[in-house]
Amino acid sequence: MSRSDETTRLNVTLTPEHAAKLSRLAEQAYTLEGTLARSLLSRAIDEADIDSRGMIELLNGIPGSLERAQLGREQARASDTVLLGDL
Repeated sequence: MSRSDETTRLNVTLTPEHAAKLSRLAEQAYTLEGTLARSLLSRAIDEADIDSRGMIELLNGIPGSLERAQLGREQARASDTVLLGDL
């Protein structure tokens, strides 16, 4: 399989409000929620302007992101990690 044919599976957690909106949109579009979510996420990624300032603003807008990043750093320093091959 060539690199362009590969796909990556992601699990995404939505707030109840976003999940309900996705459900309504999918119903209106006569499609499955997963299909619509994949399309919306792909489009958002394609349209995203990835510069350092914009990325910082985006990350700062995620509730709890700083705390999770700090926890991850602490876990890494304590060698409390999982090798990628073990996932």
